[in-house]
Amino acid sequence: MAGHSKWAGIKHKKAANDAKRGKVFSKLAKLITVASRDGGGDVTQNPHLKLVVDKAKSANMPNDNIDRAIKKGTGELGNISFYELVYEGYAPSQVALVIDILTDNKNRTASELRKLFDKKGGTFGSPGSVSWNFETRGVLELPAGSISEEDLMDLVLEAGADDVKVEEGHLQVLCDPPSFSAVQLAISTANLTPTFAEVIRLPKETITVVEMKKVIKVLNFIEEVEDHDDVQRVSHNLDLPPELLDQINS
Repeated sequence: MAGHSKWAGIKHKKAANDAKRGKVFSKLAKLITVASRDGGGDVTQNPHLKLVVDKAKSANMPNDNIDRAIKKGTGELGNISFYELVYEGYAPSQVALVIDILTDNKNRTASELRKLFDKKGGTFGSPGSVSWNFETRGVLELPAGSISEEDLMDLVLEAGADDVKVEEGHLQVLCDPPSFSAVQLAISTANLTPTFAEVIRLPKETITVVEMKKVIKVLNFIEEVEDHDDVQRVSHNLDLPPELLDQINS
């Protein structure tokens, strides 16, 4: 996998016809609640909360929903308990998965995901079984023509980024998670709008699946896991040959 955008390119057509806004908002509300619980409800004093609120606003989540989630986290609407968990395992074709979870019932979530894995041909793994192959990075992408590579390098390195890559049709900025907010601010202050900006897990090594039937099975499996109410993110190490990627996106 040359970088994040190839992963984004296969990440799912369902985003284009998102009839699941309620589920998206519910997942974002959990993130906001946990961020405000851990660092307070003031976005100017809580960088993590600001990051999630910005993500919610970009998804057109109503301000009332955002405010309610913050108040749940600060205890103004009663005590809310969410557990942050990480599950690991394999999709079909031995594609490694790291699954970030937010749940109010650990036993229920584990049971439901185990059933899904068993039913759809996946394999649940033990802690550390695949996460060693992933690193957590801040990733921001901009259209290739929006700024020169040299100017972008000068802009973001000063803000704490550690690399800029030229990918297919865009520029990619990489940074450690603690520097993400500062890098994002530097980019927005320069009147640039990223096409993607998130802290994600990137695989160190990838696996290539070349048979279309197997690829579709893997993507459908990942999509079902992502659809679970308590799943916040599924990171994987699937790579695809360009010709298959073109077929899937066509």
